[in-house]
Amino acid sequence: MNEAGGMRRSNFLAGGAALALASTSRLGAEPLPSARIELGNEVFLRETWRDLGGRSVGVVANQSGVTSRLESIVDAILHHGGIRIKAVYAPEHGFRGDRGAGASVASYVDPETHLPVYSLYGASRHPSAAMLEDVDVMLFDIQDVGSRAYTFISTMAYAMQGAKTYGREFWVLDRPNPIGGAVEGPVLEPAYESFIGLYPIAMRHGMTVGELAMLFNDHFGIGAKLRVVKMNGWRSSMIWPDTGLQWVQTSPNIPDWQTTIVYVGTGLLDSAGINNGSGFTKPFFLAGTAGIDGSRLAAHLNLRNLPGVWFRPAAWQPLTGFWQNHELTGVELIVFDPRRFVAVRTAVEILVAVRDLFPRAISIQSVSGMDRDWGTDSARQGLLAGKTADEILAQWDASVAAFEAMRARFLLYGP
Repeated sequence: MNEAGGMRRSNFLAGGAALALASTSRLGAEPLPSARIELGNEVFLRETWRDLGGRSVGVVANQSGVTSRLESIVDAILHHGGIRIKAVYAPEHGFRGDRGAGASVASYVDPETHLPVYSLYGASRHPSAAMLEDVDVMLFDIQDVGSRAYTFISTMAYAMQGAKTYGREFWVLDRPNPIGGAVEGPVLEPAYESFIGLYPIAMRHGMTVGELAMLFNDHFGIGAKLRVVKMNGWRSSMIWPDTGLQWVQTSPNIPDWQTTIVYVGTGLLDSAGINNGSGFTKPFFLAGTAGIDGSRLAAHLNLRNLPGVWFRPAAWQPLTGFWQNHELTGVELIVFDPRRFVAVRTAVEILVAVRDLFPRAISIQSVSGMDRDWGTDSARQGLLAGKTADEILAQWDASVAAFEAMRARFLLYGP
């Protein structure tokens, strides 16, 4: 080796050693940025827990029930020292979020916390007397996504019913609605009540879980002894990025907060025979099926000038589910302004466009899961009758206005 080469090698090794020394001198990860709001669970852990007066709690939670420092509410309670926790109750996808959509969740003893984990998405969706035997107060701490068609708020309602039946208090540790306070229809019609829509609320309800709990309890007559531990700093005009919080995947197909923006709309497409990207790498940002001309569909939708979104032609093969390994074509939604994006309207526009351009690609002929998912048959009937997107949406104006007026007294936060 010549002298110049040896010097270069020596300098490289010295630089690497210095870098290693600098790395080891800074132990631990860089801290998370500070949140701009205080979550309900943090208010509870800081002060409201004292109101328990020594009573024991059970926690309805999953992996999304974390503090702004990403500590699980269950772990935070165990580390607290002043709160007695006796049980955990798991919704769809399980306490750790490791179960697929619709998969039955079993009860078990959690190996990390050694607490019993009772399933509220298995043999029963209501807490039983045995599940509540050692519990005085049920706490609810699960991140919602802002859509009526998401089972966590139904689990909350059933848990509240159980608390009422067995004389337990129910406390909601409030969390943000990631898509803010905007409202879109349709409002569920009672004939289409199901676990993905228990009460006649709007599809995009614009409420936090705490506000929904008050609505369910009072207006819809659950009648539990309810307490909502409010957040500090949250306002209904905010969306997730405004909070400074880190997103934890709420379910397998909601990997990031941006997915919540589209889910409330495109989540409704699959029951009409349109794949929405679930089972692929961009869940709910896609819309199409086999044999669609994506360029033609994208051009048609872009001419509609929908707020906050652009459509580009796309092709994909779902990795799981009904459409696994099928070659699908359609459009990808590029949501460039989530504050202006109107999710349900966009879903209606997609269905109307597919009906008009590719009528054989859409399945709306008979009563099906579409009516259950939308909470009404008016979307399907409007499509069959040849109505425009504007005409379909106009059918819901009166019921949406009535819902907004009704919910007003349950709103806890300013605009």
